[in-house]
Amino acid sequence: MSGLKAQAVHLIPPYTLTRLAQEWLAEDTPNFDPAGVCVGSEEVEAKLLCKTPHTVLAGSPFFTAVFTEVGCTVDWIYQEGAVITSPGPDAVTLTGVVRGPARCLLLGERPALNCLSRASGIATRCSQLNLMAMSAGWHGEVAGTRKTTPGFRLVEKYAMLVGGTSMHRQDLSGMVMLKDNHIWASGSITEAVTVARSVCGFSSKIEVECRSTVEGREAAAAGADIVMLDNFQPQEVHVAARELKNEFPALQIEASGGVTPENLALYFSSHVDIISLGCITQGCPVADFSLKVQKPGASSTYKHMIKLN
Repeated sequence: MSGLKAQAVHLIPPYTLTRLAQEWLAEDTPNFDPAGVCVGSEEVEAKLLCKTPHTVLAGSPFFTAVFTEVGCTVDWIYQEGAVITSPGPDAVTLTGVVRGPARCLLLGERPALNCLSRASGIATRCSQLNLMAMSAGWHGEVAGTRKTTPGFRLVEKYAMLVGGTSMHRQDLSGMVMLKDNHIWASGSITEAVTVARSVCGFSSKIEVECRSTVEGREAAAAGADIVMLDNFQPQEVHVAARELKNEFPALQIEASGGVTPENLALYFSSHVDIISLGCITQGCPVADFSLKVQKPGASSTYKHMIKLN
């Protein structure tokens, strides 16, 4: 693990991890835990198994935070950002070990696995998309969007970074983006950009969603920093981006809308700086992880299939 992936784990303040972990645990167990009576507080050990080949591990800070809140410890075999490989399609890979009181470990199991599975799925997709861009020699950034799960944005945006893509703006406060409804409500692109600039000043970039080269030209002339070419066909993107860059060399061009992993490469262009995809979070497959507690002295059900790092 190197570069941005190595630093991503330091982005999240400890108190944020604690707050999120407490919220997820309270959501899953808002009052009594009847099943906890059955298992008691005997110290147990559970193996964290990854069952999806070639998974990029992401979300370990959230996973660990959940178990810390319930008095358990986690020892990781793979580090954040590492690719978890497996020797075959039916094999599972030992990824970490959780230890603690049985009832506490089971309290944390589902919230922790939800975070890890979702974040690792997103990071894996991002890694694949980033590899496509690098292999093509494209200079720009693959980016996510604000199309995230309500209440889970921080995890999903973090996973994008671990996977090697850009988060794009984190929220409405992060950057000014004037979309079609803003333009229609304000009257014109020029008016919307002028008013937005008077509020945000020099410290925020302004991006304008445009449906044509004409709109892109108006946005750039009004002072927009970024023009989003929205729902353009790949060839249309190349033509519009080239024209706008020739007129406004400092302008950044984003292509968005209708971009998928299957057609991403068609949008690569020396005139396009950013390509954003909603499918990074919407409809993204999750990675399959499970926790297995073993009875003392019992052999693992998965022993013949487990790959050790």
